[in-house]
Amino acid sequence: MKGHFGDSGLMSAAQLTARRAAELIGTAEPGRPAYQFVADRLRLLIADGRIAVGTRLPSERDLVTALGLSRTTVSSAYAVLRDAGYVTSRRGSGSVATLPDGVVRRDTGLHLAANVPDGTIDLTCAALRAPAGMTEAAEAAIAASPGYLCGSGYVLHGIPELREVIASRYTERGLPTTADEVLVTTGAVVGTAIAARALLSPGDTVLLETPTYPNVLPTLEQLRARLAPVPVAPDGWDLPTTVSTVRASGARAAYLMPDFHNPTGSLMSDADRATLARALKRGRVTAIVDETVAEVRLDTDEPMPLPFGAYHADTISVGSASKSHWGGLRIGWVRASGPTLERLSAARVPFDIGAPVIDQLVLLELMRRSAGITQERRSDLVAARDALVTALRERLPQLRFVVPRGGLCLWIELPEPVAAEVTLAAEDEGLLIASGPRFAAAGGLDRWIRIPYVASPDELVEAVDRLARAMDQVRAGDAPETGSRRSAGRRTRRDGPLVA
Repeated sequence: MKGHFGDSGLMSAAQLTARRAAELIGTAEPGRPAYQFVADRLRLLIADGRIAVGTRLPSERDLVTALGLSRTTVSSAYAVLRDAGYVTSRRGSGSVATLPDGVVRRDTGLHLAANVPDGTIDLTCAALRAPAGMTEAAEAAIAASPGYLCGSGYVLHGIPELREVIASRYTERGLPTTADEVLVTTGAVVGTAIAARALLSPGDTVLLETPTYPNVLPTLEQLRARLAPVPVAPDGWDLPTTVSTVRASGARAAYLMPDFHNPTGSLMSDADRATLARALKRGRVTAIVDETVAEVRLDTDEPMPLPFGAYHADTISVGSASKSHWGGLRIGWVRASGPTLERLSAARVPFDIGAPVIDQLVLLELMRRSAGITQERRSDLVAARDALVTALRERLPQLRFVVPRGGLCLWIELPEPVAAEVTLAAEDEGLLIASGPRFAAAGGLDRWIRIPYVASPDELVEAVDRLARAMDQVRAGDAPETGSRRSAGRRTRRDGPLVA
């Protein structure tokens, strides 16, 4: 479906306008052939996923006007891209973004990683292995399943026992909740989609943090939402700008991640939650709050803030077992007031008619033992985080980052805006990471990369060594080509890795 992002500046999945292409390409560098600069920028944009494969590029004539360059320059750039396999031109359909054989596809949507070469360290997904006791929990779930086997297996709102446990956890965290205010879903992505579909009409504006969780963008595109981006940094939210944007945007909803924000790791304070909640209430804005990482608290010396819903009654809280327990269960939930929950139930039916019963029973067993991450997993994550931090400070002291109190990743600032180049060079070193633009709600973030600390400490130290080699290549101008050398059989083409 063709997207419509209005004034947000995000491109359509079907057509890239000349104006937006010019913004993405930027200004040609002095002393460098203009056609080569344009070709290189478009190649990196396609390889990095900011221009999706299959997108129709602007005509040469339109791009000439937008860039202020000659027709010969733009024609030469497109010719370079066609020769390298990044553009296919067909009579009647114009020039379309493609990828040459052997290049890893990077879409901003949700795709499963497959065919990762042996020896490659894949850090594109911030998720953990299954916890200890999973087998026992699965056996207990099977033992408890006969009571559900006589029915159809479709439990629209979720099994009552799991809803009770989820509601109790919200109450413990400071937001009184009953089971009737909980809807179990097949993951947080689906929960967010349900909330967005229940709230939004085409053309409605959504307040959205940037960077943001990239897998929410396809849903907003399909709903033809307009985006009002607000900045989030590793040291927190720009509250004056955010409050001002709430007031000026006329947003219908806001998608927020106040708890160990993905990817920055920021944790919104109680005072900031109260301030933002007042602004949302004045603007009659419903908050869709992603709490997927809320239970992944690593430094326990200070209490957690209250859930955002404790400050803003018009909040739809979205949670998931994917970070706190295991992504393989594919169980999430939505917490909302009674009347809102009825709207959510109606909105889910066209594409989700209930989460798997056995998986719900497994999660029930796990949550009865530990509502969030266990102390053992917390200790493992702290060790991994500290090993990554130490390796980066020793090997790459020029990188800047804030060590988060929780969550699963570091948001790292590079000295120069070369995130796409670094991620491509890192891939050639056998390291898969996500570049900042993958998380951008309105372009930019070319100085940032995300590295999750979800591998072993030794593997993370090795990952830093590979990253250092990749950065050396980029700095020396020796970054690997993304065309012919990669298509020589060293890699198999696959869908883009999961960015979660």
